[in-house]
Amino acid sequence: MNEVNSENKIYSISEAIAEVKKNAKAKFDESIEVHVRLAIDPQKSDQQVRGIAELPYGTGKKVKVVVFTTAQKKEAEIAGADLVGGEELIDKIKSSGKIDAGIAIATPEMMPRLATIAKILGPKGLMPNPKNKTITPKVKEVIESLKKGRADFKNDGSGNVHQVIGKVSFEESKLEENFKSFIEALRKSKPEAVKGKFLKSISICSTMGKAVRVSL
Repeated sequence: MNEVNSENKIYSISEAIAEVKKNAKAKFDESIEVHVRLAIDPQKSDQQVRGIAELPYGTGKKVKVVVFTTAQKKEAEIAGADLVGGEELIDKIKSSGKIDAGIAIATPEMMPRLATIAKILGPKGLMPNPKNKTITPKVKEVIESLKKGRADFKNDGSGNVHQVIGKVSFEESKLEENFKSFIEALRKSKPEAVKGKFLKSISICSTMGKAVRVSL
């Protein structure tokens, strides 16, 4: 996580976004990141946090989607998947040991066959999972959601969640709406095993900038 502003001032989200945009000095269009400390024990399986946020304005990043399917190849291609295939795609990945994608979707009948490349997909975070709806018969719906701005999040080993909510070039109002959508989805993902306060602190920053604390 980026260094927090030494003033340790806590800003409203609109003030925080304005501050981060003002301080973004890089020569490229930096991403705006949200970092949240959670009141969870990341070592306990019943306190793991995982969820989906529908960001109304997307993250500004293009998502490369691969779809493993035999029955819905045409639907996947029409919906905008970057790579679509069945057994032949699995064999290609198995022989090369490589896959160029940001997220993988599979229709249910493909899951047993993906076991042969689980060691390639797993370390890249690409193994389809029912929790984030990447094992689905609704291929078209999920692809369109991902392309529009769906964000999948989960806690790291320190009990924090990190999420990009846009670019410095985004209008402040759009960043604020994306932020609110993400935080709402995060609150809804609170595990039943976690009692009391769930969000400990929130900060936002640009890729190269200092973090600014946001009021809860």
